[in-house]
Amino acid sequence: MSRIDATTDLGQLLRRSRPQRPATKPSRREPPRAAASLLTRGRHLGRWPGGALSLGLCLALALGCSPQHRQTPDDTVVVLIETAVRTVDPRYTLSNHDTKVSRLIAPGLTTVDTPTTEPRLMLASAVERKDDLTWDVVLRQDARFSDGSPVTAADVEFSYQSMLNEGSDSVYHKTYLERYRRVEAVSAQRVRFHLQRPLATFMTDLDHGILSAKAAGPDGRFRGRPPVGAGAYRLVELTGSRALLEANPYYHLGVAALPRVEIRFVRDPAARILMLVGGSADLVQNATRLDLIDDVVARPRVEVDSGPSQILTYLMFNNEDKVLSHQAVRQAISLAIDRRGLIAAKFSGRAVVATGLLPPGVPYYEGDVARWDHDPARARALLDAAGFVDPDGPGPAPRFSLTYKTSADAFRVGVAKVIASQLGEVGIAVEVRSFEFATFFSDIKKGQFQLASMQTAEIGNPDYYYTYFHSGRIPTKKDPDANNRWRYRNPRVDELCQAGRDELDPTRREAIYSELQRIVAQEVPIAPLWHEDVVVLRNRDVRGFVLTPNARLGGLARVTKN
Repeated sequence: MSRIDATTDLGQLLRRSRPQRPATKPSRREPPRAAASLLTRGRHLGRWPGGALSLGLCLALALGCSPQHRQTPDDTVVVLIETAVRTVDPRYTLSNHDTKVSRLIAPGLTTVDTPTTEPRLMLASAVERKDDLTWDVVLRQDARFSDGSPVTAADVEFSYQSMLNEGSDSVYHKTYLERYRRVEAVSAQRVRFHLQRPLATFMTDLDHGILSAKAAGPDGRFRGRPPVGAGAYRLVELTGSRALLEANPYYHLGVAALPRVEIRFVRDPAARILMLVGGSADLVQNATRLDLIDDVVARPRVEVDSGPSQILTYLMFNNEDKVLSHQAVRQAISLAIDRRGLIAAKFSGRAVVATGLLPPGVPYYEGDVARWDHDPARARALLDAAGFVDPDGPGPAPRFSLTYKTSADAFRVGVAKVIASQLGEVGIAVEVRSFEFATFFSDIKKGQFQLASMQTAEIGNPDYYYTYFHSGRIPTKKDPDANNRWRYRNPRVDELCQAGRDELDPTRREAIYSELQRIVAQEVPIAPLWHEDVVVLRNRDVRGFVLTPNARLGGLARVTKN
């Protein structure tokens, strides 16, 4: 029997287990029914174009080759994530996984890790508005860092001022300078925030990790030492392959039910599935292909929990591209995509069609916006009216050609190929190119793309429209990590983004965000696709993990193992 280990790709397993068919050269455009056939070939990997072995056969092979299932320690919950955590210092976190692990160690004054979209107090006991530009935060008396020292206003001042000070290399330096003039300790338990201008998102913005000033070095860094926070856990080890956490015995909400959390970084999706089913992992959140969930939970040791998500999957357009700068082209592409068909076939129905950044249920969500439901005939008409006429009708010649960049993740490549096929039906030739994520993301930030697909961070409030669509958020050499990577510019959108951030009256704020969402939905700088459910696969012995719409990991503190 062929050897199967943690790095074995499902595609490789397939190639070992069935004869190879002669290679065929793909045509420029799929026949009219090609995209539909792609969506109805079933959920197993082996039934998708260029796909791999069905999960059932993969599991049979893998488990048949191992003498016994490995078990995780009784006092440790082992979690798998798909990318390595670079840092847990909240001042320097870049990726979602950086932030998720960081908040376990260093929570903020408030937290948005809640089943609803409303923030709740964490290290703060009260938040008091003095005037439009001044807020006081009173700290909990029982908040303790993992070394046993109390959380004081001086620690809060240190945590924020180290990001605000001139010359700070924090990734949040520019963003926080727009919000705060200074943060000062006015007593041991009271800290005062002086704002640059009124800030409607103040409560949610306080969800930023607080660090111990005494534990930091003279330069404010934790060089060679783990950052010290007041979360449910403290960091013991961070390597390129795992993060090991131990329970904070001083945690103000009660010591974690299990002494340890081990977070393993496993990039290969097949390996994550095999580790969970085989018993060498306990929990995987949003790191398993949704079209495989039913196969995975059929295994005797795995259970599934799911709920609505605040994360958006979207198709981005380079709005500076000579073709994609045409609004009608972006609208036509949006009309060509069969979102509902993709959700049914590729996600087993575990996603909701998106109309914009905000998912339904989030405050200020506006549902009465332009919608681009699947309508190939209307897409063709829009392209014709915009001057992009199909030169030979239903023939092979395209209206124009585009390149679609995506990460090398096999599932995301498969989704991209279906979208490319659907665009082919309206006369747009699309070449899908996949890259390792670091290369892919570097190209996106530099604007070296035409089409690309990604996911947002969790979108819990409408201020993210400023983050993603304000022209001041277009990446530059000085600010390469800005989020308006599609290079969208609209002066009215800029005005509304700022007005929504400044406006404290909920009624007026609602009107601002309603207009903003309508403009962005009409102009389609990106094509919102869907909000994929938060899905947790877990060892059935693991109990008590609470899902949140932002898919963070705070629920680990209450996990038990039978």
